[in-house]
Amino acid sequence: MEGFDKQNVLKAIPPVNEILDSPEVITLIERLGRAYVIENVKLIIDEYRKNIGKSKQLDAEQHHGTRPEVTEYLIKSLKDWIEQQQKSGLKKIINATGIVLHTNLGRAPLPEQAVKSIYEVSQGYSNLEFDTETGGRGSRHSHIEPLITRLTGAESAIIVNNNAAAVFLCLNTLASNREVIVSRGQQVEIGGSFRIPDIISRSGAKMTEVGTTNKTHRSDYSNAITSDTAILLKVHTSNYKVTGFTEEVSLQEMVELGREKSITVIEDLGSGSLYDLSLLGLPHEPTVQDSIKTGVDLVTFSGDKLLGGPQAGIIAGRRDLIERIKKNPLTRMVRCDKTTIIAMTAVLTLYLNPEKVVEKIPILKMMALKEHELTDNAVELGDIINSALEGKCKIEIVDDLDEIGGGSLPGVILDGKAVVLTVENMSANEIQVGLRKAKVPVITRINKDRVLLNVRTLEKVDYPIVVKAIADILE
Repeated sequence: MEGFDKQNVLKAIPPVNEILDSPEVITLIERLGRAYVIENVKLIIDEYRKNIGKSKQLDAEQHHGTRPEVTEYLIKSLKDWIEQQQKSGLKKIINATGIVLHTNLGRAPLPEQAVKSIYEVSQGYSNLEFDTETGGRGSRHSHIEPLITRLTGAESAIIVNNNAAAVFLCLNTLASNREVIVSRGQQVEIGGSFRIPDIISRSGAKMTEVGTTNKTHRSDYSNAITSDTAILLKVHTSNYKVTGFTEEVSLQEMVELGREKSITVIEDLGSGSLYDLSLLGLPHEPTVQDSIKTGVDLVTFSGDKLLGGPQAGIIAGRRDLIERIKKNPLTRMVRCDKTTIIAMTAVLTLYLNPEKVVEKIPILKMMALKEHELTDNAVELGDIINSALEGKCKIEIVDDLDEIGGGSLPGVILDGKAVVLTVENMSANEIQVGLRKAKVPVITRINKDRVLLNVRTLEKVDYPIVVKAIADILE
């Protein structure tokens, strides 16, 4: 940079207090606190000093010159840096992928009633572990256990922070230093590389695998039982299917064998549906109620998959076994907080009215959408985009395929509808990145070099947000 003098530039850097006294920074201090802003001002100034003279382009961008120019640049850099930091936490995301239970996007969105309950109870104190009748200490399990038992037919129940923890607790409590028999074809790996064999091992139990990958018989279990056997474990393969020349032992057969040999039988249902999905035209998925009716000792399942609630693991079954699990010191390590209990209570309450549950539980409502409803939604979104953007982008309604996702109903594909978005002189990747980096990120799919907005997972209240994100990238 012609006439560049590093020493003069350094002298033009204002003191920290001068930056703090500017109206824009005073606003930041009022919102975020003085100590936090001062810390970031110092970081920005240090970074500015390090970059002086590194390149002509950088020097030009930094407006090296008078103190007012340098001050202006530093304040802008401060605001940009703080805004970037503020974006790093959890935020609302628009799911336009057509994947109903998108693990990376938080799986099941909560029903409106659950969100309201969280707000109402969490904004103050609650009776989480307080008995309002006696005035003494209460149990956090008491708020939700009656609902689970009523809905499933189980004698007792407990909720923990996820289903892996639920399985682990059952095994650690009932089979530590003893054998757990499981079919080779059911040694599932779930998200994050958590595997059933690893959970069994970490629980302190010893795994005995029986059968083959594709076939396991009742005799395989029976022949493997020893005096050291504590549990017969059945794992529902909710995130994959083995088809063809296959055979597995039914839960009913395992329950009968367990009773004959006086051995506890546990089923890990994984997704854990409380609603018969065949009523929505989907393949039948065993419900928790189905499992409890067989007489199984314990069932474990997730709260944030087909159930449609918050992340949680639920254990339902025999009262005596649940009481032993409640007394396990590890239970405290994986217990749920008040917000999870509040949300799950609200969700389970909706299931008490089966005629309205599909309408009230978002994921069930999404899965139940008919072709004409999806078409109407896609046309409405397309019209809103065209009207707002006045033809600045091309819109087309196409058939597409949606998924359940979240390790649930593997192989089930739903007929869907999508709004195809194309913009002249912009690639599909540029559009997708722009939408992903919007103030409220819109997550899309690309198919055949076209950006798709799948309407199954979009709420109508999201349409204006989607339009605003598109408008921003066009600008």
